[in-house]
Amino acid sequence: MDFRPLFRVAPGARVSLAEINPNAAAVGFDAEDKAAVKSSLERYREEMESFQYRLYADGSKSLLVVLQAMDAAGKDGVIRHVFSAMNPQGTRVQAFKQPTPAEAARDFLWRAHLHAPARGEVVIFNRSHYEDVLVVRVHELVPEEIWRARYEQINQFERLLSSNGTKILKFYLHIDADEQLARFKKRLDDPNRHWKISESDYTERKFWPDYIQAFEEAIEKTSTEESPWYIIPSNQKWFRNLAISQIITETMREMNLTLPMVKVDLEAVRQHYHAAKSQAEKIKQSSL
Repeated sequence: MDFRPLFRVAPGARVSLAEINPNAAAVGFDAEDKAAVKSSLERYREEMESFQYRLYADGSKSLLVVLQAMDAAGKDGVIRHVFSAMNPQGTRVQAFKQPTPAEAARDFLWRAHLHAPARGEVVIFNRSHYEDVLVVRVHELVPEEIWRARYEQINQFERLLSSNGTKILKFYLHIDADEQLARFKKRLDDPNRHWKISESDYTERKFWPDYIQAFEEAIEKTSTEESPWYIIPSNQKWFRNLAISQIITETMREMNLTLPMVKVDLEAVRQHYHAAKSQAEKIKQSSL
């Protein structure tokens, strides 16, 4: 089953997150059938590993994955469960937190461009340049005419990356307010998760309706053919991971990734190998 048509936001489409069920799961998959879910996820992970190997070896294209969501929606979980199959040598995660003084002194896209993938790389943005049309809007950090102008600036930036060989996939992890609160409770109940707790978890939760409105408009304004948004029902973690894995796998398959042409004379190299092997055997025999 291809999840892309189900969750992809068509360019210009209206987005209403209230009309999308965050508990939705695919027909044919049952969370109780853990073996089937695990098998499907592992198959996608193996394929992603193979595609990423070719992407890195060829060095002519790249992949940028953007993860955005409300707090506790599972961005870290996606990175851990979906991308851990990829070789760290060609994969990088970039978290976007409050801008540093150096970042704040430049245009809002500077740090995004700085961390965009090089050819041959897979880069995951944990939050992203979209914070500058989300947080800044909700908390009125800049005038409306400034953050509204950023939608088209983001589209231009992503077109630039796309024209230079970067495939862009953007995922909004869709949970509801009750699920967020349940995950906050798990953090309180589990000492191993206490480090994740922040005062902002609850202060930002008060702005839930404002954030939802900001996400809806950002997705509407910036889901394009070259860099689409996917709204992933994420109350069920197993399905979230499965859907994202499948979408990335099928997208990478369509990138037509191939290994680079051999740049040496293989027959000559084989002769060098056999000569070296013969010499090693002679040395070994002479030492007996």
